[in-house]
Amino acid sequence: METPYPKLIDPSKTRIGWIGIGIMGSAMVSHIIAAGYSVTVYARDLRKTKDLQTKGARIANSPKELAEMSDVVFTIVGNFNDVRSLLLGDDGVLSGLTPGGVTVDMTSSKPGLAREIHAEARRRNCWAVDAPVSGGDAGAREGTLGIFAGGDSEIVEWLSPVMKNIGTVTYMGEAGSGQSCKIGNQIAGASNLVGLAEGIVFAEKAGLDTVKWLEAVKDGAAGSAVMRLFGEMMVKRDYRATGFAEYMVKDLGMAAEAAMPGAALSKQLFTGMVANGDGKLGIQGVVSVIRRLNGIS
Repeated sequence: METPYPKLIDPSKTRIGWIGIGIMGSAMVSHIIAAGYSVTVYARDLRKTKDLQTKGARIANSPKELAEMSDVVFTIVGNFNDVRSLLLGDDGVLSGLTPGGVTVDMTSSKPGLAREIHAEARRRNCWAVDAPVSGGDAGAREGTLGIFAGGDSEIVEWLSPVMKNIGTVTYMGEAGSGQSCKIGNQIAGASNLVGLAEGIVFAEKAGLDTVKWLEAVKDGAAGSAVMRLFGEMMVKRDYRATGFAEYMVKDLGMAAEAAMPGAALSKQLFTGMVANGDGKLGIQGVVSVIRRLNGIS
């Protein structure tokens, strides 16, 4: 396919910039470094960059400086306000990216913002792709994330040599389509988490061995990837973060704007986690809210 680029992506020549080295980002960028790419990282807390520096990453002092040192800049940060500031701000990525450069935002964010970023990138003769991911920290560590891409199809295809190091890309359509796909993913995933949590708590109240309950139902209609990933953690009250509960509230908030009643109910339960001070715990911790509602400590 014809692309705007005279050269294909090459680990020895294509310079990668990365912003966002939290639970998932650090593992994702490690895969890209291991594939031989030159990577520059920007982080507000330089202490978080030490491990990546030992692997060969360079450090930039601002998003603009990072962009000036990069051909492709990836971002995966907390929320859409961060995305707007980092990409569109006066010292943001698009202020420093050379014409022909590409931004890839992997944050779960608003489709409308993705379209705004794409339009501004094109105005500057650059390109923007929205590519949120699914798979949690395990998918990030293993390089098996699902990546939902929106933007220009030829740019997404051009990016495939670097993206394949962190997961499998599905092209969803024009700018904003990747974000819409992720919101749909979160609607289904959150409902699944809530259903699993209620099933476990019901089994507890009925006096069943919940480990046996999981084993009994996992191969039937109730079985799911969510059960496989989070069932045992819920039973054991293991709420280590694989994805923050407060981010699920953000994502379901975007879904609720589209009049999705199930998503709105799920959002209330995850909001309960945040209200209980558990916003930084993992999304499987929603079972703690169901337990509280049922008088189980």
